[in-house]
Amino acid sequence: MYGLVLAALAGALVSFFLDPDTGGYRRSVARDRIGGLTRRSRRQVERQARRVASEAAGLKARTRRQDAARDLDDATLAQKVMSELFRDPRIPKGAINVNASAGVVQLRGEVEDPSLIVEILDRTRRIGGVADVENLLHLPGEPAPRS
Repeated sequence: MYGLVLAALAGALVSFFLDPDTGGYRRSVARDRIGGLTRRSRRQVERQARRVASEAAGLKARTRRQDAARDLDDATLAQKVMSELFRDPRIPKGAINVNASAGVVQLRGEVEDPSLIVEILDRTRRIGGVADVENLLHLPGEPAPRS
């Protein structure tokens, strides 16, 4: 049964493409459409390959950047923490002292708002290269914590 259906289908295709009147036109259109489909598919595969390659390169660069951040010396780490913390205008630049020793960042100074102290500590912990944060920040009127 299936053989008969396949034979009928093959016969219809042969008569469609080998028709003496319009068969040449049909073959030409089919060849053009198959060629266009092949070219579009090839371009799409190339685009996907470039996208995957660029994502891999970006991941590699981010990994390198994180590795480089871990290898910062103490002075560079302290400068990095200061530059990232003091971008926010709410953080009092002159009231906070930043020191670093073996990846541990010490924050000293007086801050007006207790929630700002928590935010400063969280931001400092997220900075690449910071192993730990020692909090010596205090509110006005409170004694400074001892290290």
